[in-house]
Amino acid sequence: MLLAFWPGFALADQTFYPAKSGRAEAPVLTVYSSLDEPLAQPMIRGFQEANPDVAVRYEDMLTGEIYDRIVGETDAGGKTADFAFSSAMDLQVKLSNDGYAQVSNLPMSAAWPKWANWRNTAYALTFEPAVFVYHKPSFAHEQVPSSRAEFVDYLKRKGNAVYGRISTYDIERSGVGFLFMARDQEQFGDIWSVIGAMGAAGVKLYSTSSAILERVADGRFVLGYNILGSYAADWASRHPDVGIVLPKDYTVVMSRIGLVPQAAAEPELGRRYLAFFMSKEGQTVMARELQIPAVSPEVAGENTANTLQELLGAQLRPVPVSPGLMVYLDQVKRARLIAHWNEVLRAQ
Repeated sequence: MLLAFWPGFALADQTFYPAKSGRAEAPVLTVYSSLDEPLAQPMIRGFQEANPDVAVRYEDMLTGEIYDRIVGETDAGGKTADFAFSSAMDLQVKLSNDGYAQVSNLPMSAAWPKWANWRNTAYALTFEPAVFVYHKPSFAHEQVPSSRAEFVDYLKRKGNAVYGRISTYDIERSGVGFLFMARDQEQFGDIWSVIGAMGAAGVKLYSTSSAILERVADGRFVLGYNILGSYAADWASRHPDVGIVLPKDYTVVMSRIGLVPQAAAEPELGRRYLAFFMSKEGQTVMARELQIPAVSPEVAGENTANTLQELLGAQLRPVPVSPGLMVYLDQVKRARLIAHWNEVLRAQ
């Protein structure tokens, strides 16, 4: 409790789910998560149906806050969350690499894709492509770009007609935007021509997916670059003017990572929750109810890694769960990439 009054530790949004059994003294699973609590409800409900004797305390916070809380509480000699779920792949792997996560040997560990499992401590639990989004009416008589080369060609051809109507993440403020840009730099030798073309087109930068998708949906923007596919799919399901393209040259895929912290108060409950996330039942809930693509090789059908890989094969480039993710946590390298990004945008 004292940590709540220390500098740097803000109180998270907390929601308490009593045990289904009604037992007043039921053990409590504490979850730190960057997934909005309303979206998480189907997973919590499914877990509690399988574990009616367990109550859940769900703490909804930003990715950086999850990392800071776990490190701070552990270093202070106290207890921390039993399960951490975050879209900040680099910070989750750093927790694992620096000894802040426990080994969790689970029924699905051996079958989990190798790229999605770091030493049975950090597991990728979702499969979320970076996509182009577009305003369908704006392309009624124009082919939608389906690769980075076509994207650049479109911007150059349309010129003033699309000036100020292109958008992407602000990599200084968006963790997922920075991750996608870092992967672009690794995957595509000519990526700076794409950034330069967006700069010349008066690109608008935002820190959230919803800010971009809202403006694509109503036609203020015609194109969005490298937008998180799970959010794009949700918007497209509710706004018929939003279209989605998985770029055919290559499509980066990010994942939300789950782990059991080393200083978990109830580590066995954390492992039970992680096991549910990885189970066929939990991954099916993820794909069907949360509308986030599932990783599990046991789950087929729409909105799964299996189906996407069958359709697109080598086009998909999942970000491996490995220490390589920590490269851009180096502040010098991070600052250098951001400075070059700003320089290329300004030069246009």
